[in-house]
Amino acid sequence: MRGKIRVLVGKPGLDGHDRGAKVVAAALRDAGMEVIYTGLHQTCESIVEAAVQEDVQVIGLSVLSGAHMTIFPKVLKLLKAKKATDILVIGGGIIPIDDMKKLQRIGVRMLFGPGTPTSEIVDWIRSNTSEPKKPSRRAKRSVKKRVTKKRKK
Repeated sequence: MRGKIRVLVGKPGLDGHDRGAKVVAAALRDAGMEVIYTGLHQTCESIVEAAVQEDVQVIGLSVLSGAHMTIFPKVLKLLKAKKATDILVIGGGIIPIDDMKKLQRIGVRMLFGPGTPTSEIVDWIRSNTSEPKKPSRRAKRSVKKRVTKKRKK
């Protein structure tokens, strides 16, 4: 049996507008994907940690605060440090075209602007990921670490 595509939708930083992120999360769920929504005001570290623990294939960041040139590179750096560069990073929000090009050059796979139909986001994720057949080794290590830490207490 094949598993569902797993996507983490994150709202990093001080941005308090989450309507778009919730609409996208609902559309992904309706399309049959498993979605983890982190809620508002998350740190880049907490988003990456949750993505690794939940064994997601995609992190979708919603950034409306103007901090996209800080947040996306930091998430990519943290994923590299966790040896989780196989997780695709996508995003959306108010991001100027020139900044979108710079972010894509450093590794952000896709950026969606305001008004993008949710079907386009669903189609892009389906086209750029494969449905998992079993948990990844990274997820198994993460679970093993959590179990080991609990036993030590």
